[in-house]
Amino acid sequence: MKVLILSISDLGGGAARAAYRLHQGLLAAGVDSQMLVQNKVSGDSTVIAPKSKVNRGIAAIKPALDGIPFALHRDRDPTINIYSAQWLPNKIVDRINQINPDIINLHWVCGGFVPIEALKKINKPLVWTLHDMWAFTGGCHYSGKCDRYQDSCGACPQLGSSRNWDLSRWIWQRKAKAWQDLNLTIITPSQWLAEAAKSSSLFSNISTKVIGNGIDPQIYQPHPQELARKILNLPLDRKIILFGALDSTQDRRKGFSLLLSALQELQSLESSEVIELVIFGASAPSVPIDFGFQARYVGKLNDDISLSLLYGAADVFVAPSIQDNLPNTILEAIFCGTPCAAFNIGGIPDMVQHQHNGYLAQPFLPEDLARGIHWILKDPARYQELAAKSRDKAISEFALDRQSQKYLRVFHDLCSKLSL
Repeated sequence: MKVLILSISDLGGGAARAAYRLHQGLLAAGVDSQMLVQNKVSGDSTVIAPKSKVNRGIAAIKPALDGIPFALHRDRDPTINIYSAQWLPNKIVDRINQINPDIINLHWVCGGFVPIEALKKINKPLVWTLHDMWAFTGGCHYSGKCDRYQDSCGACPQLGSSRNWDLSRWIWQRKAKAWQDLNLTIITPSQWLAEAAKSSSLFSNISTKVIGNGIDPQIYQPHPQELARKILNLPLDRKIILFGALDSTQDRRKGFSLLLSALQELQSLESSEVIELVIFGASAPSVPIDFGFQARYVGKLNDDISLSLLYGAADVFVAPSIQDNLPNTILEAIFCGTPCAAFNIGGIPDMVQHQHNGYLAQPFLPEDLARGIHWILKDPARYQELAAKSRDKAISEFALDRQSQKYLRVFHDLCSKLSL
Protein backbone atom coordinates (compact mmCIF):
# COMPACT_ATOMS: atom_id res chain seq x y z
CA MET A 1 0.00 0.00 0.00
CA LYS A 2 1.34 3.39 -1.06
CA VAL A 3 0.41 6.29 1.20
CA LEU A 4 0.82 9.97 0.37
CA ILE A 5 0.60 12.51 3.19
CA LEU A 6 -0.20 16.09 2.18
CA SER A 7 0.90 18.86 4.54
CA ILE A 8 1.96 22.45 3.96
CA SER A 9 5.28 21.59 5.62
CA ASP A 10 7.09 18.71 7.25
CA LEU A 11 8.34 20.54 10.35
CA GLY A 12 7.09 24.14 10.14
CA GLY A 13 4.42 24.34 12.82
CA GLY A 14 2.58 22.03 15.19
CA ALA A 15 0.27 20.43 12.63
CA ALA A 16 3.20 19.84 10.27
CA ARG A 17 5.25 18.21 13.02
CA ALA A 18 2.32 15.95 13.89
CA ALA A 19 1.97 14.91 10.23
CA TYR A 20 5.70 14.24 9.90
CA ARG A 21 5.69 12.13 13.07
CA LEU A 22 2.88 10.01 11.61
CA HIS A 23 4.89 9.68 8.39
CA GLN A 24 7.86 8.42 10.42
CA GLY A 25 5.59 5.99 12.27
CA LEU A 26 4.25 4.58 9.00
CA LEU A 27 7.77 4.16 7.63
CA ALA A 28 8.80 2.35 10.81
CA ALA A 29 5.82 0.01 10.30
CA GLY A 30 7.12 -0.89 6.83
CA VAL A 31 4.63 1.23 4.88
CA ASP A 32 5.55 2.88 1.58
CA SER A 33 4.83 6.40 2.79
CA GLN A 34 5.77 9.74 1.24
CA MET A 35 4.98 13.35 2.14
CA LEU A 36 4.14 16.04 -0.39
CA VAL A 37 4.70 19.51 1.06
CA GLN A 38 4.79 23.14 -0.04
CA ASN A 39 7.70 24.11 2.21
CA LYS A 40 10.31 21.53 3.18
CA VAL A 41 12.41 21.99 6.30
CA SER A 42 13.96 18.56 6.83
CA GLY A 43 16.50 16.79 4.64
CA ASP A 44 14.30 13.68 4.46
CA SER A 45 14.36 12.14 0.96
CA THR A 46 10.83 10.74 1.45
CA VAL A 47 9.47 14.30 1.67
CA ILE A 48 8.67 15.77 -1.76
CA ALA A 49 8.75 19.54 -2.27
CA PRO A 50 9.41 22.16 -4.96
CA LYS A 51 13.05 21.94 -6.03
CA SER A 52 13.80 24.92 -8.24
CA LYS A 53 14.57 28.30 -6.73
CA VAL A 54 11.64 29.85 -8.61
CA ASN A 55 9.15 27.26 -7.37
CA ARG A 56 10.42 27.54 -3.80
CA GLY A 57 10.01 31.30 -4.03
CA ILE A 58 6.44 30.93 -5.26
CA ALA A 59 5.71 28.51 -2.44
CA ALA A 60 7.06 30.98 0.10
CA ILE A 61 4.68 33.78 -0.93
CA LYS A 62 1.56 31.64 -1.35
CA PRO A 63 0.34 32.08 2.26
CA ALA A 64 0.44 35.86 1.90
CA LEU A 65 -1.36 35.74 -1.44
CA ASP A 66 -4.03 33.41 -0.07
CA GLY A 67 -4.62 35.84 2.79
CA ILE A 68 -5.39 38.83 0.55
CA PRO A 69 -9.22 38.41 0.65
CA PHE A 70 -9.13 38.54 4.45
CA ALA A 71 -6.70 41.45 4.52
CA LEU A 72 -9.08 43.51 2.36
CA HIS A 73 -11.70 43.49 5.13
CA ARG A 74 -11.01 46.71 7.02
CA ASP A 75 -13.25 45.75 9.93
CA ARG A 76 -11.67 42.33 10.46
CA ASP A 77 -10.65 41.17 13.94
CA PRO A 78 -7.09 42.48 14.35
CA THR A 79 -6.15 39.63 16.68
CA ILE A 80 -6.76 36.98 14.00
CA ASN A 81 -3.60 36.28 12.02
CA ILE A 82 -4.87 33.58 9.69
CA TYR A 83 -8.09 33.15 7.68
CA SER A 84 -7.83 30.86 4.67
CA ALA A 85 -9.70 31.25 1.39
CA GLN A 86 -7.70 28.61 -0.53
CA TRP A 87 -8.45 30.29 -3.84
CA LEU A 88 -5.06 30.11 -5.60
CA PRO A 89 -5.07 27.65 -8.53
CA ASN A 90 -2.11 25.31 -8.84
CA LYS A 91 -1.02 21.94 -10.22
CA ILE A 92 -1.25 19.91 -7.03
CA VAL A 93 -3.57 17.32 -8.62
CA ASP A 94 -1.11 16.69 -11.45
CA ARG A 95 1.66 16.16 -8.92
CA ILE A 96 -0.49 13.70 -6.95
CA ASN A 97 -1.31 11.78 -10.12
CA GLN A 98 2.38 11.50 -10.95
CA ILE A 99 3.07 9.93 -7.56
CA ASN A 100 -0.02 7.70 -7.95
CA PRO A 101 -0.64 6.67 -4.31
CA ASP A 102 -3.25 4.18 -3.18
CA ILE A 103 -4.53 6.47 -0.48
CA ILE A 104 -4.11 10.15 0.41
CA ASN A 105 -3.93 11.50 3.94
CA LEU A 106 -4.45 15.26 4.10
CA HIS A 107 -3.31 17.23 7.13
CA TRP A 108 -2.98 21.05 7.36
CA VAL A 109 -3.16 22.05 3.69
CA CYS A 110 -3.98 25.76 3.80
CA GLY A 111 -1.58 28.61 3.02
CA GLY A 112 -2.37 28.29 -0.68
CA PHE A 113 -1.28 24.64 -0.82
CA VAL A 114 -4.44 22.70 -1.80
CA PRO A 115 -7.30 24.70 -3.38
CA ILE A 116 -10.81 23.84 -2.21
CA GLU A 117 -11.84 22.71 -5.69
CA ALA A 118 -8.82 20.40 -6.10
CA LEU A 119 -10.16 17.68 -3.82
CA LYS A 120 -13.01 16.73 -6.16
CA LYS A 121 -10.43 16.06 -8.91
CA ILE A 122 -8.53 13.46 -6.88
CA ASN A 123 -9.74 9.97 -7.70
CA LYS A 124 -8.30 8.26 -4.65
CA PRO A 125 -9.67 7.59 -1.15
CA LEU A 126 -9.12 10.68 0.99
CA VAL A 127 -8.44 10.56 4.71
CA TRP A 128 -8.38 14.06 6.17
CA THR A 129 -6.73 14.57 9.54
CA LEU A 130 -8.08 17.82 10.94
CA HIS A 131 -5.78 19.95 13.09
CA ASP A 132 -8.26 22.79 13.55
CA MET A 133 -11.77 23.77 12.43
CA TRP A 134 -10.99 25.22 9.00
CA ALA A 135 -12.24 22.30 6.91
CA PHE A 136 -15.84 22.84 8.03
CA THR A 137 -15.95 26.62 8.45
CA GLY A 138 -16.15 29.56 6.09
CA GLY A 139 -12.46 30.35 6.45
CA CYS A 140 -11.62 30.68 10.15
CA HIS A 141 -9.38 28.10 11.81
CA TYR A 142 -10.94 28.46 15.25
CA SER A 143 -14.44 29.86 15.52
CA GLY A 144 -14.30 31.23 19.06
CA LYS A 145 -17.86 31.64 20.30
CA CYS A 146 -19.35 31.62 16.79
CA ASP A 147 -21.38 28.56 15.72
CA ARG A 148 -22.44 29.74 12.27
CA TYR A 149 -20.43 26.88 10.69
CA GLN A 150 -23.34 24.69 11.82
CA ASP A 151 -25.44 26.42 9.16
CA SER A 152 -23.73 28.11 6.22
CA CYS A 153 -21.55 30.80 7.78
CA GLY A 154 -22.02 34.43 6.72
CA ALA A 155 -22.08 37.54 8.94
CA CYS A 156 -18.67 36.40 10.12
CA PRO A 157 -17.49 38.06 13.37
CA GLN A 158 -13.82 37.55 12.47
CA LEU A 159 -14.43 39.53 9.27
CA GLY A 160 -16.33 42.19 11.19
CA SER A 161 -19.17 41.46 8.79
CA SER A 162 -22.91 41.89 9.34
CA ARG A 163 -23.84 40.63 5.85
CA ASN A 164 -24.97 37.06 5.33
CA TRP A 165 -23.34 37.07 1.90
CA ASP A 166 -19.70 37.74 2.72
CA LEU A 167 -16.32 36.07 2.28
CA SER A 168 -17.17 33.35 4.78
CA ARG A 169 -20.38 32.42 2.94
CA TRP A 170 -18.52 32.37 -0.39
CA ILE A 171 -15.86 30.00 1.01
CA TRP A 172 -18.51 27.81 2.67
CA GLN A 173 -20.48 27.50 -0.57
CA ARG A 174 -17.36 26.59 -2.55
CA LYS A 175 -16.72 23.77 -0.08
CA ALA A 176 -20.33 22.58 -0.12
CA LYS A 177 -20.34 22.43 -3.93
CA ALA A 178 -16.89 20.86 -4.39
CA TRP A 179 -17.01 18.29 -1.59
CA GLN A 180 -20.54 16.91 -1.75
CA ASP A 181 -19.57 13.57 -3.36
CA LEU A 182 -16.06 13.06 -2.00
CA ASN A 183 -14.79 9.63 -0.96
CA LEU A 184 -13.77 11.17 2.36
CA THR A 185 -13.02 9.90 5.84
CA ILE A 186 -12.37 12.39 8.65
CA ILE A 187 -9.89 11.79 11.47
CA THR A 188 -9.65 14.18 14.39
CA PRO A 189 -6.96 14.00 17.07
CA SER A 190 -9.42 15.00 19.81
CA GLN A 191 -12.96 14.17 20.82
CA TRP A 192 -13.78 17.89 20.97
CA LEU A 193 -12.88 18.44 17.30
CA ALA A 194 -14.81 15.32 16.28
CA GLU A 195 -17.94 16.66 17.95
CA ALA A 196 -17.47 20.06 16.31
CA ALA A 197 -17.07 18.42 12.88
CA LYS A 198 -20.17 16.29 13.36
CA SER A 199 -22.17 19.37 14.35
CA SER A 200 -21.12 21.23 11.19
CA SER A 201 -23.27 21.52 8.09
CA LEU A 202 -20.44 20.33 5.83
CA PHE A 203 -19.32 17.17 7.68
CA SER A 204 -22.39 16.05 9.62
CA ASN A 205 -22.87 13.00 7.35
CA ILE A 206 -19.21 12.05 6.90
CA SER A 207 -17.55 9.21 8.79
CA THR A 208 -15.40 10.63 11.59
CA LYS A 209 -12.85 8.76 13.71
CA VAL A 210 -10.80 9.97 16.67
CA ILE A 211 -7.11 9.03 16.63
CA GLY A 212 -4.78 11.00 18.86
CA ASN A 213 -1.47 12.33 17.61
CA GLY A 214 1.51 10.10 18.24
CA ILE A 215 4.99 10.70 19.64
CA ASP A 216 8.07 8.48 19.82
CA PRO A 217 8.47 7.69 23.54
CA GLN A 218 12.19 7.09 23.06
CA ILE A 219 12.69 10.73 22.02
CA TYR A 220 10.31 12.40 24.45
CA GLN A 221 11.02 10.72 27.77
CA PRO A 222 11.76 11.71 31.36
CA HIS A 223 15.24 13.07 31.99
CA PRO A 224 17.12 13.57 35.26
CA GLN A 225 16.02 17.10 36.10
CA GLU A 226 19.36 18.30 37.44
CA LEU A 227 21.20 17.06 34.34
CA ALA A 228 18.65 18.65 31.98
CA ARG A 229 18.98 21.98 33.78
CA LYS A 230 22.77 21.89 33.69
CA ILE A 231 22.73 21.23 29.94
CA LEU A 232 20.29 24.10 29.34
CA ASN A 233 21.96 26.40 31.86
CA LEU A 234 18.82 26.69 33.98
CA PRO A 235 18.84 27.24 37.76
CA LEU A 236 19.03 24.17 39.99
CA ASP A 237 17.48 25.80 43.06
CA ARG A 238 14.14 27.01 41.66
CA LYS A 239 10.82 25.52 40.64
CA ILE A 240 10.46 26.06 36.90
CA ILE A 241 7.10 26.89 35.34
CA LEU A 242 7.26 26.27 31.59
CA PHE A 243 5.07 27.94 28.97
CA GLY A 244 5.45 27.80 25.22
CA ALA A 245 3.98 27.43 21.77
CA LEU A 246 4.61 28.83 18.31
CA ASP A 247 4.29 32.63 18.71
CA SER A 248 3.41 31.86 22.30
CA THR A 249 3.16 35.48 23.46
CA GLN A 250 1.46 36.87 20.33
CA ASP A 251 -1.31 34.39 19.48
CA ARG A 252 -4.34 35.40 21.59
CA ARG A 253 -5.71 31.87 21.40
CA LYS A 254 -2.69 30.60 23.38
CA GLY A 255 -3.87 32.60 26.39
CA PHE A 256 -0.73 34.55 27.30
CA SER A 257 -2.77 37.31 28.98
CA LEU A 258 -4.52 34.69 31.12
CA LEU A 259 -1.16 33.22 32.07
CA LEU A 260 -0.01 36.66 33.18
CA SER A 261 -3.11 37.05 35.36
CA ALA A 262 -2.64 33.55 36.79
CA LEU A 263 0.96 34.30 37.73
CA GLN A 264 -0.18 37.45 39.50
CA GLU A 265 -2.60 35.28 41.49
CA LEU A 266 0.17 32.76 42.15
CA GLN A 267 2.23 35.36 43.99
CA SER A 268 0.00 34.91 47.04
CA LEU A 269 0.66 31.14 46.98
CA GLU A 270 4.33 30.80 45.99
CA SER A 271 7.40 32.83 46.92
CA SER A 272 8.94 34.74 44.03
CA GLU A 273 12.34 33.65 45.27
CA VAL A 274 11.76 29.98 44.47
CA ILE A 275 9.88 30.25 41.15
CA GLU A 276 11.20 30.95 37.66
CA LEU A 277 9.13 31.21 34.47
CA VAL A 278 10.68 29.85 31.27
CA ILE A 279 9.07 30.73 27.94
CA PHE A 280 9.86 29.07 24.61
CA GLY A 281 8.49 29.85 21.16
CA ALA A 282 9.08 33.59 21.61
CA SER A 283 11.93 36.00 22.20
CA ALA A 284 12.16 38.55 24.99
CA PRO A 285 10.14 41.70 24.25
CA SER A 286 11.83 45.09 24.03
CA VAL A 287 9.77 46.25 27.00
CA PRO A 288 10.11 43.69 29.85
CA ILE A 289 6.92 42.18 31.26
CA ASP A 290 6.49 42.05 35.01
CA PHE A 291 5.35 38.51 35.78
CA GLY A 292 5.97 38.81 39.50
CA PHE A 293 8.56 36.07 39.08
CA GLN A 294 11.92 35.96 37.38
CA ALA A 295 11.46 35.01 33.72
CA ARG A 296 13.68 33.97 30.88
CA TYR A 297 12.96 33.45 27.18
CA VAL A 298 14.72 30.64 25.34
CA GLY A 299 13.36 31.47 21.86
CA LYS A 300 12.23 28.91 19.29
CA LEU A 301 13.51 25.36 19.76
CA ASN A 302 13.12 23.36 16.56
CA ASP A 303 14.79 20.06 17.44
CA ASP A 304 13.16 17.33 19.50
CA ILE A 305 16.15 16.72 21.77
CA SER A 306 16.28 20.32 23.03
CA LEU A 307 12.52 20.36 23.56
CA SER A 308 12.59 17.05 25.40
CA LEU A 309 15.33 18.32 27.70
CA LEU A 310 13.41 21.53 28.36
CA TYR A 311 10.28 19.65 29.40
CA GLY A 312 12.45 17.44 31.59
CA ALA A 313 13.98 20.49 33.24
CA ALA A 314 10.57 21.95 34.15
CA ASP A 315 8.44 21.19 37.19
CA VAL A 316 5.12 22.04 35.54
CA PHE A 317 3.96 22.95 32.04
CA VAL A 318 1.16 25.52 31.82
CA ALA A 319 -1.19 25.69 28.83
CA PRO A 320 -3.65 28.60 29.22
CA SER A 321 -5.16 28.19 25.72
CA ILE A 322 -8.70 29.46 25.24
CA GLN A 323 -9.43 27.16 22.27
CA ASP A 324 -7.26 24.29 21.06
CA ASN A 325 -7.38 20.85 19.50
CA LEU A 326 -4.71 18.49 20.89
CA PRO A 327 -1.68 20.70 21.58
CA ASN A 328 1.66 19.05 20.81
CA THR A 329 3.17 20.90 23.75
CA ILE A 330 1.00 19.15 26.34
CA LEU A 331 1.55 15.80 24.64
CA GLU A 332 5.30 16.33 24.63
CA ALA A 333 5.26 17.41 28.26
CA ILE A 334 3.39 14.38 29.57
CA PHE A 335 5.65 12.05 27.57
CA CYS A 336 8.52 13.63 29.52
CA GLY A 337 6.69 13.06 32.80
CA THR A 338 6.01 16.77 33.33
CA PRO A 339 2.55 17.41 34.83
CA CYS A 340 0.39 20.07 33.18
CA ALA A 341 -1.98 22.75 34.39
CA ALA A 342 -4.45 23.94 31.77
CA PHE A 343 -7.99 25.11 31.22
CA ASN A 344 -10.63 22.44 30.73
CA ILE A 345 -11.25 23.20 27.05
CA GLY A 346 -11.01 21.61 23.60
CA GLY A 347 -8.96 18.43 23.35
CA ILE A 348 -6.93 19.05 26.51
CA PRO A 349 -9.11 16.69 28.67
CA ASP A 350 -8.09 13.88 26.28
CA MET A 351 -4.56 14.20 27.69
CA VAL A 352 -4.93 15.70 31.18
CA GLN A 353 -7.18 14.11 33.79
CA HIS A 354 -8.05 16.47 36.59
CA GLN A 355 -6.00 15.81 39.74
CA HIS A 356 -4.92 12.45 38.31
CA ASN A 357 -1.99 13.39 36.06
CA GLY A 358 -2.42 17.18 36.11
CA TYR A 359 -4.89 19.95 36.82
CA LEU A 360 -7.80 21.19 34.69
CA ALA A 361 -8.82 24.70 35.70
CA GLN A 362 -12.24 26.20 35.11
CA PRO A 363 -12.28 28.21 31.87
CA PHE A 364 -11.16 30.99 31.97
CA LEU A 365 -10.41 31.71 35.60
CA PRO A 366 -6.80 32.74 36.18
CA GLU A 367 -7.21 32.24 39.93
CA ASP A 368 -8.10 28.55 39.40
CA LEU A 369 -5.18 28.10 37.01
CA ALA A 370 -2.92 29.56 39.72
CA ARG A 371 -4.39 27.12 42.24
CA GLY A 372 -3.66 24.30 39.81
CA ILE A 373 -0.01 25.29 39.40
CA HIS A 374 0.36 25.54 43.18
CA TRP A 375 -1.42 22.20 43.71
CA ILE A 376 0.98 20.44 41.34
CA LEU A 377 4.08 21.96 42.95
CA LYS A 378 3.04 21.80 46.62
CA ASP A 379 3.38 18.13 47.64
CA PRO A 380 6.61 16.32 46.57
CA ALA A 381 5.15 12.83 47.01
CA ARG A 382 2.02 13.73 45.04
CA TYR A 383 4.20 15.37 42.40
CA GLN A 384 6.10 12.12 41.77
CA GLU A 385 2.79 10.32 41.35
CA LEU A 386 1.53 12.96 38.90
CA ALA A 387 4.74 12.69 36.88
CA ALA A 388 4.50 8.89 36.67
CA LYS A 389 0.83 8.98 35.70
CA SER A 390 1.56 11.61 33.03
CA ARG A 391 4.08 9.32 31.38
CA ASP A 392 1.77 6.30 31.73
CA LYS A 393 -1.10 8.20 30.09
CA ALA A 394 1.12 9.24 27.20
CA ILE A 395 2.51 5.76 26.56
CA SER A 396 -0.82 3.96 26.80
CA GLU A 397 -2.77 6.29 24.51
CA PHE A 398 -0.42 8.35 22.35
CA ALA A 399 2.66 6.27 21.53
CA LEU A 400 3.63 6.64 17.88
CA ASP A 401 3.40 2.95 17.02
CA ARG A 402 -0.16 2.80 18.39
CA GLN A 403 -1.16 5.80 16.30
CA SER A 404 0.35 4.41 13.08
CA GLN A 405 -1.39 1.06 13.58
CA LYS A 406 -4.76 2.78 14.02
CA TYR A 407 -4.19 4.74 10.81
CA LEU A 408 -3.20 1.58 8.98
CA ARG A 409 -6.46 -0.09 9.96
CA VAL A 410 -8.35 2.86 8.47
CA PHE A 411 -6.23 2.78 5.29
CA HIS A 412 -6.57 -0.99 4.84
CA ASP A 413 -10.33 -0.83 5.37
CA LEU A 414 -10.73 1.85 2.67
CA CYS A 415 -8.48 0.01 0.21
CA SER A 416 -10.28 -3.29 0.78
CA LYS A 417 -13.63 -1.66 0.00
CA LEU A 418 -12.24 -0.46 -3.32
CA SER A 419 -11.21 -3.98 -4.28
CA LEU A 420 -14.70 -5.43 -3.70
